[in-house]
Amino acid sequence: MKQFFFNSLLYAFAASLYCGNISAQETVVVKQLDSVFVQTFLPNKTWLPETSGTFLYSGKKTETVSLIHSDVDLSSKIGRQLFSKIPGVFVYDMDGSGNQVNIATRGLDPHRGWDLNIRKDGVLTNSDMYGYPASHYSMPMESIDRIELVRGTGSLQYGAQFGGMLNYVNKRADSAKIFGFESINTVGSYQLISSYNAIGGQLGKFKYYAYLYRKSKTGYRENESTSSQAENLMLEYSPTKAISIKLEWARSTYLYRIPGPLSDPMFLKDPRMSSKNRNYFSPEIHVPSLNIDWQINAGLKLQFIASAVLGSRNSVMYDKAANVLDTINAATGQFNHRQVDIDNFNSYTYEMRFLNQFQIFGKTANLVSGLQYMNNDLHRRQLGIGTTGSDYSLELVNPAWGRDLHFKTKNLAIFAEGKVQFNQQLSVTAGLRYEQGISQMSGQIGYYPIDKIPFDLTHQFPLLGAGIQYQWSKQAQFYAGWSQSYRPMIFKDLIPGSVYETIDPFIKDVKGDNSELGFRGSWKSIKWDLTAFILREFNRFGTIAGTDGSGVLYTYRTNIGNSISKGLELFIQWDQLLSKNAILSIFTSSNIMRARYVDANVKQGSKNTDISGNKVESAPDLTFRNGLTIRLNKFSTTVLYSYTAETFADPLNTVIPTPGTGAVGLVPAYGLLDLNASWQFSKTFNLKLNLNNITDKQYFTKRPLFYPGPGIWSSDGRNFSCSIGIKL
Repeated sequence: MKQFFFNSLLYAFAASLYCGNISAQETVVVKQLDSVFVQTFLPNKTWLPETSGTFLYSGKKTETVSLIHSDVDLSSKIGRQLFSKIPGVFVYDMDGSGNQVNIATRGLDPHRGWDLNIRKDGVLTNSDMYGYPASHYSMPMESIDRIELVRGTGSLQYGAQFGGMLNYVNKRADSAKIFGFESINTVGSYQLISSYNAIGGQLGKFKYYAYLYRKSKTGYRENESTSSQAENLMLEYSPTKAISIKLEWARSTYLYRIPGPLSDPMFLKDPRMSSKNRNYFSPEIHVPSLNIDWQINAGLKLQFIASAVLGSRNSVMYDKAANVLDTINAATGQFNHRQVDIDNFNSYTYEMRFLNQFQIFGKTANLVSGLQYMNNDLHRRQLGIGTTGSDYSLELVNPAWGRDLHFKTKNLAIFAEGKVQFNQQLSVTAGLRYEQGISQMSGQIGYYPIDKIPFDLTHQFPLLGAGIQYQWSKQAQFYAGWSQSYRPMIFKDLIPGSVYETIDPFIKDVKGDNSELGFRGSWKSIKWDLTAFILREFNRFGTIAGTDGSGVLYTYRTNIGNSISKGLELFIQWDQLLSKNAILSIFTSSNIMRARYVDANVKQGSKNTDISGNKVESAPDLTFRNGLTIRLNKFSTTVLYSYTAETFADPLNTVIPTPGTGAVGLVPAYGLLDLNASWQFSKTFNLKLNLNNITDKQYFTKRPLFYPGPGIWSSDGRNFSCSIGIKL
C-alpha cells in the first residue's frame, strides 16, 4: 500500500512538471469573440415513423397532430380545430355540446366515426365492430397527447375499415416524478363548466396515471343541455427493460337533452329554437384492457392486447318529425308516450401482434404478423312504450318491447405484412388479411313473422394490400399503396322497418379498396404532404322497390350498387422567424374530391331510380382549412378559417327540402372563422382563450336520415371559453 501511494505521488509530480514545461514554452493567446445567435427549425414530421410499436407504416399515408402545445379549444371538442391540419376530414356536428367526435374522410359516413377503426392507446373503442361500429366512448380531449390517423391502405394490420385507423394517444405519467398533478378548468358560453384533473408518476418499476373529468353545459339551442363524466386509471409494471405489463380501465358517460330536428322554415326563423323538449340520449361505456409488450430480442417484438367495450346506449324520445308538435294529448290530458330504446354492448377483442426484423438475401426486412379474435353480443331492445313524463326515464309502461334482438358475432382474423428495404431509398411492402366469422341475429320483432327473424351472416374472405416508398432525399419521400377493405352488414341494415320491408337473404358485405399516391417532406421552413386517392365501394347497402306475386308493393333491403371517391389532399405549412422571440406559421389543409355513385339504383316512391352519377351524400367536393399562428415568447394565437362545400342528404340528390320536415334537401356550404390564444406565463400556469365562429354563422352540417332524427340540426353560433391550466 505504501509503495502504491508513493508511486501515485511520483506520477502526479511528474505530470505537473510536464504541464508546467508546456506552459513555459508556449504563449496562449485568448481572444473574446462576439456572441452569435443561432436559431432554426427542427424537421418536425407530420407523419408517423416507418415502424412504431408493432405496426408497420412504410408506404402509407399517415398523419399525427399534437394537442399539447396547440391553441385548440379542447373542452368543446371542435372537430374542425382538432383535425385542422389533416386534409379531407368532414366534421358532422351531431350535437353542439361536444360530447362526441363525428368525422369521416374520402366520402365515407361520419356518424360517430363508424367507418373508422377507433382506438385509444391502441385499444379498440368501437362499440361493436359488426353490430354497431359507432364509437360511443368519449374521452376528454384534455387527456390526449396527440391524435394519429392511418388511412385505409394500412387496414390489413388492424381491421378492414375503409376510413383507416384513428388512434387517440393518452397523456402519460412523468417518469422523472413520483407524483405529478395537472388540472384544466374551463368556463364558457351557455353555462359551460368543465374540470379535468389528473395525477401520475413513477415509483420504481411501477407507473400510474389517472384522471377525473366533469362537464356541464346548457347548449346553444332551447331545451338543450349536457352533463358528462369520464374517468381513467392506468397501472404499468416493467419487471425488466424488455417487458411492460399495463392494466387500464376507462369510462365515459353523458346525458344529452336533445332539442329535436328543425324544418327549413323553422331554421330560417330561429336556428336556436327547439321542436322537442322531452328527448334524451345517454351512453355509458367501460373500456377495460390488458396490454403486454415484450421485446423478445433485438429483432423480435410481441404485443398482446385483451380488451372489452361494455356498456349501454340509451334513449327516450318522442321520435317524430319536426312538424309534429309534442303537445298535450286532448284525449288523455297528458303528453304522448315516448319511445325507449336500449342497446347493451358486450364486445371482447383479443389481439396478438409480432414485429420481426431480419435479413433476407442480404436485404433488411420487417414482418408484422398476428391474429385478432372478436366475440361480441349486442342486445338491442327498441320501440318500448315509455312514460308521458318530461324527465330522463327508461321506465316502460308495458314490459313488452317492439323489438328484442341479439346480434352475436364471432370473428377470427389473421394477418401478415412485410417490408423489404432494397436499398437506402427504395422499400416495398405487401400483406394479407384473412377474415372468417359469423354474425347471428335472433329474437323477435312485434310486427314481423317470427320465422323470418333468425338470420346468419358469414364473413369469409381474404384482403390483399401492397405499397412502395422511395426516399427522394433525407427529408422527402414518395409513397404509394393499395389495400382492400370491407364494411360488414350491421344490425341496422338487417332489421326491417315494417312488415312491408324484406331483407335480401343473399345480401353481401360492402367490399372495395383504397389506392393512394403521395409526396411528403420538408425543405427549410416548409413542410408538406400531397396525396391523390381513389376509394371504391362495391355492393353498397340501400333499398329498392318491388312487388310480390299479388302485385303488392314492398321495400327490399339489399345491395344497391357501387360508388367511387377520388381526389387530392394537400397539407402545406410555412414557418418564418420574425425575430429572436417571434415565429409566424401559415398552413392550408385542403381537399378536392369527386364522390359519385356508379351502377346504382334506389327506391323512389313505388319505383326504382337510377342514381348513377349522383353525388354520395355528405361528401363535399371541396373542404379547406387555412390557419395562421403567431408565437411570441410564451404567447401564441391562431386564426383558423374553415370552408365546407354544399352536400346532399340522400342518394337521389334532392335539392328542394322536404316540406314540413326538412328530412332531405341540399345542405348549403358554410365558412367559419375561429380565434384561439394561449399564454404559458410560467411552468406551472397557462391560460387559453377561445372565440369560435366569430361571425356567428348560422349553419348545419348534415340532414341525418336516422338518429337523432330526420331534419336540420343547427350547429353552434358564436361562443367563447376560457381555460386555466395548472401543472405540478
